Amino acid sequence: MASPMPEVPDYTSRPYDATTTATQLTEKYASEIKDKTVLVVGASLTSIGGEFALRIAKAQPKLIILAGRSTQKLQQAAAAISTANNAVTSTKILQIDLLSLSSVREAAAELLSWDHVPHIDVVMLNAGIMATEYALSADGFESQFATNHLGPFLFVNLIMAKVLAAPAPRVVPVSSNGHRLSPIRWADYNFSNGETYNKWRAYGQSKTANILFARSLAAKFGTSHHLQAYSLCPGLVGETQLGAHFADISVEIQDMIVLDRELGNIEANLFASNAFQPKTLDVGASTLVTAAFSPDFKDGNGGFVHDNQLEDLANTWYVKVWARDDFEAERLWKLSEKLVGQEFGY
Repeated sequence: MASPMPEVPDYTSRPYDATTTATQLTEKYASEIKDKTVLVVGASLTSIGGEFALRIAKAQPKLIILAGRSTQKLQQAAAAISTANNAVTSTKILQIDLLSLSSVREAAAELLSWDHVPHIDVVMLNAGIMATEYALSADGFESQFATNHLGPFLFVNLIMAKVLAAPAPRVVPVSSNGHRLSPIRWADYNFSNGETYNKWRAYGQSKTANILFARSLAAKFGTSHHLQAYSLCPGLVGETQLGAHFADISVEIQDMIVLDRELGNIEANLFASNAFQPKTLDVGASTLVTAAFSPDFKDGNGGFVHDNQLEDLANTWYVKVWARDDFEAERLWKLSEKLVGQEFGY
């Protein structure tokens, strides 16, 4: 006899409003945003990173640095911010391809050369790919792990001097509930050159890495430099291009549900019953605003934000055990240093 799946949790008992918008939270945190220098990696207008930049511009940050692979898309985002805010908010564009470690190094060097940008208050790491077919980066790493983790890991560490020069810096890797699909595959992070590849497991591994990266940053710099780091899940956002490469997204979702059932995850029921309803960009970007600017999370540095609430890691079904472990976080840090070919000495 088959074991019954867990029941869908009662979302109405959660202390948040999942319909809260980035527009509303920009107003709430306006004093925290004003005069800040904010770096957004992954800032096209069809992404939650671009939406985040567009919304927070209303609160008059000093500078928004728009970083991404396509300069054309970054220019479009910069133009939209200028139009929406009557050119009050300054923007600057930085080209970076997170899939290439050489591109990451070039972008970091360029940013470090900007003497007129003495520090960076917030680094929003939004760029990423999801459930792509098997491919290796030019550096020889599985593409989702390379783009979603190794590129951001190297970039943040290379620009750390400007980050730590801020009075109270914050680094925010955008993760996902998809981390449930895999812990770090320590002995086979490259999926045996494709032989053991599952696109959703690979996505899960990369999203677990985002959470562990935030934990490491908080542990290494929280006390010494007042740095805060939070990972987050923005929820299922229906207006992004993250799944644009899927020929049939319903088939891909079914493949994910099959894996969830194999793993015994409650999300199999949630997706099958349509409990996860798509959000608009404005709603999806709200958790980015909270994680980047809320003054209320300091006691939970290194934690995970979901629907604008900091998860209680001692009492949550949402964040899996392998993403909460400080030993795993340090182990990933050491592995990442090895893979990018550079130790950072802290």
